[in-house]
Amino acid sequence: MFEISRWSPEEIVEVGVVEDEREWVPTANPGVHVRPLLFDTVRGAWVNITRIRTTGMITRHAHPCPVHAYVLKGEWQYAEREWPATAGSYVFEPPGDVHTLMGMGEESLTLFWITGTLVELDENGQTTGYADVFTRIAQAERHYEAVGLGADYVKRYIR
Repeated sequence: MFEISRWSPEEIVEVGVVEDEREWVPTANPGVHVRPLLFDTVRGAWVNITRIRTTGMITRHAHPCPVHAYVLKGEWQYAEREWPATAGSYVFEPPGDVHTLMGMGEESLTLFWITGTLVELDENGQTTGYADVFTRIAQAERHYEAVGLGADYVKRYIR
């Protein structure tokens, strides 16, 4: 018989798209928020829903590890690609891919599973910053403290 190890972490069960705006963490880009679902500190990964409510360039970046995305609502596009990612689309980003995320004007919601880092790039391909699971935890922690949920609110997503 299979038994769950006492060392196994607790599962996470969260509603992905919530009405409580305090749970949406603002990014550095106006009109873009993320809803954390998992911060995997062992694998260096995070899962979130990205909500875009703006038009035009959001960020140019690359990932050294694969990224998986599933569009729940709306659409967005990479400036370097001809295809839009529309509701129901699955997008696989191979390691090393460089792309510029573009908002399309109406609200979009996309589930992203990101491993490793997100490397922010300028128009010449030079690194301007990065995000990883630990910077994302710190960002959420600061936001939750500022909106009255408390800094420890982020712990519900950490495994």
